[in-house]
Formats: sequence, structure tokens, C-alpha cells
Amino acid sequence: MSEEDAISFSKWSEDSEYLRGLDTDFARPRNAEFYKHQIQSFEDSSDMIQFGLYVPQDQLLFGFISLHSIEWNNQIASMAIGIGEAKYRKNGYGSEVIQLLLNYAFYELNLHKVELDVISNNDTAIYCYKKNGFETEGVAKEAIRRDDQRFDKIYMGILAKSWKASKIK
Repeated sequence: MSEEDAISFSKWSEDSEYLRGLDTDFARPRNAEFYKHQIQSFEDSSDMIQFGLYVPQDQLLFGFISLHSIEWNNQIASMAIGIGEAKYRKNGYGSEVIQLLLNYAFYELNLHKVELDVISNNDTAIYCYKKNGFETEGVAKEAIRRDDQRFDKIYMGILAKSWKASKIK
């Protein structure tokens, strides 16, 4: 990803549906300078790898996927994905890039496990994660507050051996 991509991230930060599904922190818009700094810090990080998702025809950035909080000694990483451009949501791109990232994580980086967390009201994401082999490992009851309601935070993970076995079938 390049610093020019910061403009897209800044635009997405004004989309509350995107932000509120992406993170458990409170939603707030950020300017392009904030994201330029963030992209640069990711580039310099030894425990994070982030990829931009681009439309091949015009190189439009429509989202990202990353491995973060990588524990090299334990061979475990957390995954995050966000599709910022609304018209590219719910059409299979998420599943496609998750498979590419898992391939990279398990074959190139030799990770043992990839994990994530998701808010229980994000049915689309939960369906996508399960479809791609992630299993529920735990639940933090009513850990997230949204619109004066409480939702569970669901912890999911996938082991390299499980993912590789599913590819053999």
C-alpha cells in the first residue's frame, strides 16, 4: 500500500457502517494525514503485514486485509479485513482474499494459526469466516455496546492443518 491510499481510508472513516463493523472502538472520522502515518508505521512494523485490495482494471483501492499482532515465536497472527467501498461488499471478494491470505500465512510465513474477533451482530462477516474454515473458539458476553444494545465479541480461529486438509478435498 502507498501513502496515496490514505485518501481512501479517510473517506471510508466517514462511513459508520464500515467503521462500526471493522472495530470495537468508537467510530470517528480521520483525515488523510492520520492514515498516511498509519500506512507508514505498518510498513515499518515487524509484527504486521497489510495488503491493499484493488480493482485490477483501474487500481481503485476498495479495501484491505492484514495479519497483525504476529507472534513469530508462537506462529500465531490475528487477521483483519475491511471492504471500504460499499459496492464491493457482499459479493465474494472477502472470501477470495481471505483464502489468499491464509495461503500466504500458512505456506509462506509458516504460521500455525490465524485468529480474529468479530461482533456478534455482523452476520455477513461471521458467515464469511465460517465459510472459510474459521471456528468459534470463545465468546466474550455482551462485551460490545452499539446503539444502546449489548453484543457478544466472538473469537474465531483456524489452524494450518485444518485449512490445508480442507484444500485436499
